[in-house]
Amino acid sequence: MNQDFWKTLHGWLNVAHSDDIQTKKRVLLELHRQISDPGLRSDIQRIVRLMDRELLARAEWAMYCVMQLR
Repeated sequence: MNQDFWKTLHGWLNVAHSDDIQTKKRVLLELHRQISDPGLRSDIQRIVRLMDRELLARAEWAMYCVMQLR
């Protein structure tokens, strides 16, 4: 996957709704189970890790905001 793909992915992760990220993640994990190409499997794992990081960062930010309201 080329540099433009990764830039587009990062841009999408910044604006996508958490539910959309979760949905795409499930699709990618299913695709990961079905393919055997090691390069493509590696790229999918990298994308899933980026999605997980984004979701975790959002959860941590939400928790921080809640704590500030107390």
